[in-house]
Amino acid sequence: MSNAPLGIIRLDLPLSPEFDSILRSDPGVRLSVHAVDDPEDSIWATLSRVQAYHVSSAKNELPCQWSVDSALLARCPDLLCISTYGAGYDTVDVAACIQAGVCVINQAGSNAQAVAEHALALLLGLARRVTECDRALRKGDRFSRQAYTGRDLQQMTLGIVGIGHSGRRLARLAQAFGMRVVATDPGLSVQTIAERGAEAMPLAALLDCADVVSLHCPLDRSTNRMIGAKEFAAMKPGALFINTARGAIHDEAALHAALSNGHISGAGLDVWESEPPSASHPLLALPNVIATHHIAGVTHGARAEMARMAARQLLGLSRGERPANLINPEAWPACAIRLMAR
Repeated sequence: MSNAPLGIIRLDLPLSPEFDSILRSDPGVRLSVHAVDDPEDSIWATLSRVQAYHVSSAKNELPCQWSVDSALLARCPDLLCISTYGAGYDTVDVAACIQAGVCVINQAGSNAQAVAEHALALLLGLARRVTECDRALRKGDRFSRQAYTGRDLQQMTLGIVGIGHSGRRLARLAQAFGMRVVATDPGLSVQTIAERGAEAMPLAALLDCADVVSLHCPLDRSTNRMIGAKEFAAMKPGALFINTARGAIHDEAALHAALSNGHISGAGLDVWESEPPSASHPLLALPNVIATHHIAGVTHGARAEMARMAARQLLGLSRGERPANLINPEAWPACAIRLMAR
């Protein structure tokens, strides 16, 4: 392996300063930071000669020309690694990276507690009808307290779809409130799901029994539009729906219909197909929707841990180590050979 530092580039999108601090204190790496509005030729000049690209996971904040696809990879033959800001990798074409022998790493788990807490906040807000009552008071409405009678969490069943990093933490929080917790996750055994604090069951059974359905699975071909009109109709009458994962996992039009006809009694949405959603989005007009703008994982602690995790993985890569959070292990053999040969 060459003694030359591992070249890393990132754009000046929101990121904890710990990332730059950690990397700039190590002689084994060389970090370049470009402003998003720098001349494109300048960014390409750096990007084409570095070995790692730390890229935002959020499509809405990353100019499309800087998303990782086959065209970008073709212009950057020295790239060995794509590192994302967070757990998601929506801005990365993983298949193209595999073909190019470029490894993709994310920071899964770094914001899991924050996401779980946000899901719980949405659940509490819906069950106790906090925002509905708040809006009515601000409008000057006169009403009886009984008009906003809430629901007790300890009498409810929580259904978690995807009991990974954030899902298992939500299960633990829900248990503290006395909730029954069930979960579905095709990648895990019944025993593992039980160890993570939930009863395992298929998605259909979960939808049938859960008072609250909360999504914590990644967005991929198998989960795209996984929750549509059929699935909303299969939920218990009066169920609550929460999504802090990715907007495209559920069908927004189908959710609007289920909320409008009263079959679903409320929804807490942190993620949207287009972010941020338009102020005229039909779901934002419904009083039984609590809406946030992809902020579940945006806390000071989570952002700092994301930055530390990313920096540690890139430092390990500079020493020839296999990254812990490798999204495409198929690419590692070719990547490792290229890493040793540089």
